[in-house]
Amino acid sequence: MAALSPRYQIGVALALAVVAVAVCVHIGMVFLHVAPSNTLTKTHGKAIDEWIYPEFEQNWKLFAPNPLQQNVAVQVRARIRTADGDFRTTGWFDLSAEDGRAIDGNLLPSHTQQNELRRAWDFYSTTHSGENRTAASRGLLAETYLRRIVVLRLHRAEAAGPDGVLERVQVRCRTTPVRPPEWSEERISLKPVDRVLPWWTVPADESRGGAG
Repeated sequence: MAALSPRYQIGVALALAVVAVAVCVHIGMVFLHVAPSNTLTKTHGKAIDEWIYPEFEQNWKLFAPNPLQQNVAVQVRARIRTADGDFRTTGWFDLSAEDGRAIDGNLLPSHTQQNELRRAWDFYSTTHSGENRTAASRGLLAETYLRRIVVLRLHRAEAAGPDGVLERVQVRCRTTPVRPPEWSEERISLKPVDRVLPWWTVPADESRGGAG
């Protein structure tokens, strides 16, 4: 910075100050989100949730006593309106498998490849019942977030084809239990279980590639 003129030094200093404040605010919000209930979280819980959800949501599912023991695969298919006005339904796209292939052998996989889809599904499943009803205030946000992610993935895969339009999408999650180790006496079914969500209409601003 010493080589910069005083005007640019002031500009750089202000930019660094803004970044430092934003980082401190974010760390504080994440801390309050995972901390036990206290006066601050009771008073400002709504503001904390609006900052955290959906992108920065945290949970403890990696750790004992109940670590995840399942492979969760999020899949999507689409209803396409073709250029000549006909309709067709695509096959199922295994989005989790695509992320897995992108991560495998990658020394520096992106946060998006590792967590975006997985966390979006977790957000949806924790705010909706098995009948896809929600009583949570964040239910609509969870549905919108998941829909936008799968729509963007379908556009990236060019699922609609030339001049096609995504009209509707349907998401399902295939959960496959992980086989217990040979020394374990645990006996579980290894049969995959599918949870199929209703068809969602794609808004016009997303149907041709926008994020909404």
